[in-house]
Amino acid sequence: MLALRVTNCQLEAVNIPNLLTLSRIPIVFMIVGLLYLETVAGAATLALIIFFLGALTDWLDGYFARRMGLVSNFGKLMDALTDKIFITGTLISLLALNFIPVSWGLPCLLLIISREFLITGLRLVAASSGVILAAEKSGKLKTVSQILALSFLLLKNALEKDFSKWTPEWITSGFGDLGLIFYLLATVLTVSSGSLY
Repeated sequence: MLALRVTNCQLEAVNIPNLLTLSRIPIVFMIVGLLYLETVAGAATLALIIFFLGALTDWLDGYFARRMGLVSNFGKLMDALTDKIFITGTLISLLALNFIPVSWGLPCLLLIISREFLITGLRLVAASSGVILAAEKSGKLKTVSQILALSFLLLKNALEKDFSKWTPEWITSGFGDLGLIFYLLATVLTVSSGSLY
């Protein structure tokens, strides 16, 4: 009976939506690795493209799960968990590389990480009681603002490293400023959406 339960769990985990969800974990390692290859031409642009692909999987996994009738508790939990790994992993690397000013960026990051750990813990406690806490609308807005912040910051980096000859400085710095504004907005939405749980 136990072996049958394990097999069913394994079968539930191996499907297209869940593979898309889990792909965000190796993707974040690729992004971080490329960001540290500062002297390699095209690495910054490739990091941006891979980030976009990772962000796209966040939409595609839910789309395929609903379309294929494969919505599962495992998928809901792993989607939320891999989102947190994907976003916070990228944010930590951008902070470490001084894309975000440490003076105020670090406290914001600590707020974001604290909220993510608290909500993940709450979800695990609820799951142990048979209750699955799916993402709220405010949580989805938080994720969108985080993705926009990271997109603009990575775009600024790509323009600086790979397209500086063709891109005016005011455009490059403008994308950086947009990224920082969305980062602050993401911090506010992260805290406010967390309070709703």
